[in-house]
Amino acid sequence: MTTRQRTLQKSAAAAIIALATAGTAIGLPAAPARAAAPKIAASWSTLMYRSLTHDTTLQAMKTSLADQQAAITRWNTELATAGRAQRGTRAALVTATTADTVARTRLSTARTALTSAKQTLSKALKQKSRSHAAVTRANKAVAAASKTVTLRKAQAQAAATKLADAGKASRGAIARVNKADAGVKYETSAAAKTRAAIAALPTAASYAAQAATLGKDVVNQVRPAFKLTDTTQVYGVTVNKTVAFAFKRMIDDARADGVQISGGGFRTTQRQIELRTINGCPDVWTAPSSSCRVPTAIPGRSLHEIGLAVDISSGGKTISSKTAAFKWLSLHGKEYGFVNFPAEAWHWSISGN
Repeated sequence: MTTRQRTLQKSAAAAIIALATAGTAIGLPAAPARAAAPKIAASWSTLMYRSLTHDTTLQAMKTSLADQQAAITRWNTELATAGRAQRGTRAALVTATTADTVARTRLSTARTALTSAKQTLSKALKQKSRSHAAVTRANKAVAAASKTVTLRKAQAQAAATKLADAGKASRGAIARVNKADAGVKYETSAAAKTRAAIAALPTAASYAAQAATLGKDVVNQVRPAFKLTDTTQVYGVTVNKTVAFAFKRMIDDARADGVQISGGGFRTTQRQIELRTINGCPDVWTAPSSSCRVPTAIPGRSLHEIGLAVDISSGGKTISSKTAAFKWLSLHGKEYGFVNFPAEAWHWSISGN
């Protein structure tokens, strides 16, 4: 594994932690700040951002999918457990219902017997030639029937309590099953969406290629609207906010591979005029760049004046085609949206001009 690959892994891990902290299930990393410039510049920035965070995004999606699959397993286990519990509570409910019915029936029978005993006592008391023995027997029958009613009432109340408890347990078990079933369905649906998102995720190279097709149009539309506030500093190099994220990643990844990169980015039109004079251009305003001792664009035409080009240096020196920095950039520059101007090994921009 190369140093560069390890750096990408570390970046992915950091992004995943950030996603988890933000509560994002799959999610993409937050877009970087960029210039409030034409939409095409924003599109370029977005495409490059997606290209450079592709591995992080993909890893986050895979992690999310793994979590969803684990959740499906957990919910299926819970569903099986809840199903067994529901069958148990259903059987208990049937038993409690039967017991309650029996207890109610026995209570009703006891009450009927008590009523009959009272009627017999009443008749015995109304007899003109009252029989003491008959009255005694009737009283005893009433007392016994009353005792039985009291017992059956207590038994019926106990059965009713058990039935209520069984009903509550049954409803709880049903709710548990429904919750587990809903969990399985939700996570299954989420996992399917994540798989589809992974399958549909464009490659990093395709994002970068789309951005590359916009380079010249970005330059043409940024130039007339450019303001100094559209720039920012990246490790001491002033560049257009449009390219700031990509430029920073390029420096970071080069450093991870043992290559130090810096350079000169934005410069004012006045400074461009000064350089044209210093570099011996036959005419500041009309002579072609190639006519200068060091190729220098006509003022108003340099990408440096809008912060979309950087003259790369390494170790405090302007790079040449033989330097390690140039070789690294030749291999990786396009990954960050930077293209070399062939006549100047040190000059890298989003359009190659």
